[in-house]
Amino acid sequence: MTTPESAYVARTLVILNPAAGQVPAERTRRLLGGAFAVRGAAFDLVETAGAGDAARLAREAVARGYRAVAAAGGDGTVAEVISGLAGSSTPLGIIPQGTANQLAFNLGVPSELERAVAVVVHGTPGAVDVGQLADGRYFALMAGAGWDAQVVSAATREQKDRWGFGAYLYAGLRSALALPSARFRITADGQGFEVHAATVLVANVGSLLSGLIPTPLQIAPDASFRDGLLDVCVFAPRSLGDVTALLWKLARRRYAADRRMLYLQAREVRVESEPPLATQLDGDPAGLTPLVARAVPGGVRVLL
Repeated sequence: MTTPESAYVARTLVILNPAAGQVPAERTRRLLGGAFAVRGAAFDLVETAGAGDAARLAREAVARGYRAVAAAGGDGTVAEVISGLAGSSTPLGIIPQGTANQLAFNLGVPSELERAVAVVVHGTPGAVDVGQLADGRYFALMAGAGWDAQVVSAATREQKDRWGFGAYLYAGLRSALALPSARFRITADGQGFEVHAATVLVANVGSLLSGLIPTPLQIAPDASFRDGLLDVCVFAPRSLGDVTALLWKLARRRYAADRRMLYLQAREVRVESEPPLATQLDGDPAGLTPLVARAVPGGVRVLL
């Protein structure tokens, strides 16, 4: 009788989000099949149909003993797969198929499908920090409350299919004409303070818009996915001109002497707001504040 371990130990489970990115799912399936076949690597392919599927499928893959689980989708899909793998020894592979694919860029995973599959097949697992919300969900990039979450919600699936990352730029410019502002109460490792701001990010990695613009934005000066800390980034622009100035400073990595930016690091963070504001988790809407997160050092092993 074949045991689950012997049946799956040499196989990779690929979890494909057919709604991610702009490439038709049928074409992605063909490309994946060819990329694994040419390397003589055994794999199984499953597709998600809704929220939570990727996490459930990843947990089932761990129980069956797959050698690795690869997320073929965007940053939100990767975050869900991490929620299913966190705490296990099963490594994560990333096959970037989303609109922005920022985690892949931060970790140095190739954006081309063929090269990404090569990393899944031949890569070496490395421990990477993740963040975890109070409800158990994980994130690899960042969680946020305020303006950033508003932009994420405003970029529709139809717009992303048509314009790609341009959908986020369009939503960002529209909302920048009437920037939201709220009173946030931030508690970091037990120490609390209040501030008026447009958005608060709780970041696990530091670089945004990598591969999408000539100069990526390093949103926090000391952000690292291997330091066991979360970076709290508070941004308080009051006009479109302020937004432009902040983006310029981030692109040039100039963080000091600007009252529109505030940074700190912590292992546990709670973000409350008045009024309650939308939140996002690795580019997907995640409900309303309060946002409660903690760092999980080495929480997932990633094939790099």
